[in-house]
Amino acid sequence: MANPSTRQELIDYALRRLGSPVIEINVDPDQLEDRVDDALQFYQEYHSDATMRIYLKHQITADDVTNGYVSLNDNILYVKRVFPIGDSQSSINMFSVRYQMHLNDIYDLSYIGDLMYYEMVQSYVSLLDMKLNGNGEFVRFNRHMNQLHLDADWGTDIQEDEYIIVECMRIVDPSTYSDVYNDMFLKQYLTALIKQQWGSNLIKFEGMQLPGGVTLNGRQLYDDATEEIAQIREQMQLNYEMPPDFYVG
Repeated sequence: MANPSTRQELIDYALRRLGSPVIEINVDPDQLEDRVDDALQFYQEYHSDATMRIYLKHQITADDVTNGYVSLNDNILYVKRVFPIGDSQSSINMFSVRYQMHLNDIYDLSYIGDLMYYEMVQSYVSLLDMKLNGNGEFVRFNRHMNQLHLDADWGTDIQEDEYIIVECMRIVDPSTYSDVYNDMFLKQYLTALIKQQWGSNLIKFEGMQLPGGVTLNGRQLYDDATEEIAQIREQMQLNYEMPPDFYVG
């Protein structure tokens, strides 16, 4: 199948590209599974199509307050920011600061009709918020721990039953979204990894002659695959990888 939709179909596709079943591919099934894991890990680390931005809503529990962190699932790659934590009723309280500010915004737009002025005011308010409240430095997250640490006073600033909104990047799970297995980069990269493994296996028998005078040349197969992998990774950086975040000014 040229359009694999499962893990096994992806393996079969890569083997056919290498010559199977016309040529016997000397790679163990466990080695094939390992190479698929390696290909998926690299794909999820760097490919822009492997992740998506989501907003997670979480209600603070008593265990969160006791632990001092929020547990996230394994598919979260990194956390970008956590929206300000406050009274869950503040958004509907007409006497709250946020409500009055937006009320003035609506008045300015309807009366003055100056969108540029509105944008300037919002930029200025954002600058004040960053200088006075920080720019999310109180958020610490490591995806190998799956724990979102918020450097605040748990129990006072962060209370039980309050809600937080977490902006993060989540890995697109191929077991749920099977179209991942048909990604052009993933198919090409896995084929090169299996070819490299095949060459690595044959290196052990380098120089051995088969019936008919055929000599195994695993070294050449390994070197060709290694060069292909380097080219594919370079293409990843140039064509598919998202640019790193940076600050200006």
